Amino acid sequence: MTGLVAPGTTLGALQRQPLLDPVDQRLLVCHALGLSRTALITQSERVLNEEESFRVSELLQRRLDGEPVAYILGQREFYGLPFEVGPAVLIPRPETELLVELALERLPPKGRVLDMGTGSGAIAVALAHTRPDAQVSALDVSKDALATAARNAASNGATVRFLESSWYAAVGSEQFDLIVSNPPYIAAGDRHLSEGDLRFEPAGALTDHADGLSALRAIIAGAARHLPPQGWLLMEHGYDQPQAVRELLAQAGFSEVQSWADLAGIERVSGGRAPAS
Repeated sequence: MTGLVAPGTTLGALQRQPLLDPVDQRLLVCHALGLSRTALITQSERVLNEEESFRVSELLQRRLDGEPVAYILGQREFYGLPFEVGPAVLIPRPETELLVELALERLPPKGRVLDMGTGSGAIAVALAHTRPDAQVSALDVSKDALATAARNAASNGATVRFLESSWYAAVGSEQFDLIVSNPPYIAAGDRHLSEGDLRFEPAGALTDHADGLSALRAIIAGAARHLPPQGWLLMEHGYDQPQAVRELLAQAGFSEVQSWADLAGIERVSGGRAPAS
């Protein structure tokens, strides 16, 4: 037993003694005890027994040790949908919803879309759930990630075709109306990889183990073969990469090349339209 929360502690006393960020602590206490947020408030005089104090202490200690709240809870919301998450996949971030919005604006009726490096399936499932008329395909090199993504599609009632693939290898000569991706884009050795939640997330989904642009280069290089003329390619990237990604798109012959900022004002997504011929 970690001993963070002693048996006999009331819920009210626990809330008045924050051991973590108050939001994180509330989420973990509710999860450990199977309580809603309302119940946590209305049952402030409830006294924790030994088993309950152990469960609460265990979860709080995991967070104090740095483990992401989403991994402890096993779930994270994205685009209004619940997603199973675990160490095999990245935790979906709110800023990635920008990529989904941009894709939805450009996806034609009954259009075909390819999500590259799907991870938890957040982007593909959000697109398929919002646009059930679309034909959504998603690929990843990780079997474990694909298994998680398939469960997320099923639990959210979304139809997605999942493929195990290193970039375009599994799609042959298939064509798509739109290609989207949130690939590994953190450069090897970046200090952020050893900070915060990133320490617990799969390194291969975060970094290309190179300059941070190699995955983006591969996606751009192969995109024109799988898009119709003027079809859109949209990619998430790092805060310091928009100019480099725009240059790569322009060099590959893409038109209408531009970047879009997230709610924090950071240019988070760049894209363009495939060459006319």
